[in-house]
Amino acid sequence: MNLHEYQGKQILSSFGVRIQRGIVAQNAEEAVKAAKELTAETGTGWYVIKAQIHAGGRGKGGGVKLAKNLNEVEEISGKIIGMNLITPQTSAEGKKVHQVLVAEDVYYPGDSETSEFYMSVLLNRGTGRNMIMYSTEGGMDIETVAEKTPHLIFTEEVDPSVGLLAFQARRIAFNLGLSGNAFKEMTKFVSNLYTAYIKSDASLFEINPVLKTSDDKILAVDAKVTIDDNALYRHKDYLDLRDLREENAIEVEAKEVGLNYVDLDGNVGCMVNGAGLAMATMDLIKQAGGEPANFLDVGGTADAARVEAAFKIILKDPAVKAILINIFGGIVRCDRVAQGVIDAYKNMGTINVPIIVRLQGTNADIAKELIDNSGLAVLSATEFQEAADKVQKVLAQ
Repeated sequence: MNLHEYQGKQILSSFGVRIQRGIVAQNAEEAVKAAKELTAETGTGWYVIKAQIHAGGRGKGGGVKLAKNLNEVEEISGKIIGMNLITPQTSAEGKKVHQVLVAEDVYYPGDSETSEFYMSVLLNRGTGRNMIMYSTEGGMDIETVAEKTPHLIFTEEVDPSVGLLAFQARRIAFNLGLSGNAFKEMTKFVSNLYTAYIKSDASLFEINPVLKTSDDKILAVDAKVTIDDNALYRHKDYLDLRDLREENAIEVEAKEVGLNYVDLDGNVGCMVNGAGLAMATMDLIKQAGGEPANFLDVGGTADAARVEAAFKIILKDPAVKAILINIFGGIVRCDRVAQGVIDAYKNMGTINVPIIVRLQGTNADIAKELIDNSGLAVLSATEFQEAADKVQKVLAQ
C-alpha cells in the first residue's frame, strides 16, 4: 500500500524522525488557511506547495512550487489542485491532483550551508537482510546517480535478528561527511528511521532529500512510503490511509470480489489458479508471441460466479485480444471449472474475444468433453504447448 508524502511523514514523526512540517489542503481556500496555521506554528514566511499523488518526480511536472506570500499560496494551489500531473513515474495521461501539502520553508539562511542527501530503507532480497541505501547526492534521481556516479552510493546492511547497531548509524553519518551536531543529529535520524521502517511493517521508506539545515538539523523533506499489505492486519489504523483514487480502478474492483489481479500492458488475458502457474502461463503467452495483459489468480474456488467475475475484470481492459484460462485441478476438479466457464459464458452473453481453456488434473478428460460439446466459441487444450499453439493462432487472425 503506497502512501502520500504527508501520510508517510506522519508515520516518521510518530517514531521521532524530524520532518518538514506541513498541512494538507483540498482546495485553494484550505491552502491559505493551512499557510496561516503553519506560520503561527513555525514562523515560516515562505511555503512549499506540493501535489500529493503516488508518483515521484513531481517537481519536474510542475507539482512542487515555492510560494512567497499568501496570494501566491492561493494562486499556486488553485493551479495544482485539479491538474493532471505528468511525471516520469506516471502514464502519459498523468494523475489527477486532489490535494496539496502546504509545507514550511526549511532552506532558511544560517551559519552553514544546507546539504541534501538521499536515504532509503528496504529489503535486500539477495541477502535476506534489511538495507539502508544512502548518498551525498540528494535531490536527484537515484537511478541517475547509480548510473553516472555509482561510487557515491553507499549501503549498510542490517541483520534483522540484531537490528541497527550504533556503530552503523555513526558510519552512515561519517560517510555523508558530517561532523559536530549534524553528525549527532544524523545518527539519531537514521536510528529512528530504521525503527519506523520495522515497526510500521514497511517494504520501503525513501527520503529524497534528507536535509541538513543551515543550523545543523537533520530532517525529512520528502517521504515515499510503501506498507506491506500482508501486515496490515497488525495496523488497522493504516487502512484509513489508503487512497483508492490513486490505485488502478480494475485492481481495486478485483480485490473487492476476492481476486488476486495485477494489471499489465499486454494483449492476452490470463485466468489461472495458483501464483506459480500464473507466472508459467505468462511465460507461455510470451513464447507464443503475445504479451500478458494481467496476472489473475482465481484461487482454489473456480465456480461460475468467480469465473464470471474474473471474465468481467479481464474484459475491462480494451487491449485484451484473447483470454487463456489455465487451471490445474488439484483442490478443485477440472469438470467444475469447465462448467463454471460454460455457465459464466452463457450468463454474460457474447464474448467478443477468443477463449482458450487448458485444464489439467482431476477429471481433465471430462472437462475437455464439456468444453468441446458446449457449442460455445471456446477452444480447449490439455497440454501447455497445445495451449500455446492456440494462443498463437488466435493472435495471428
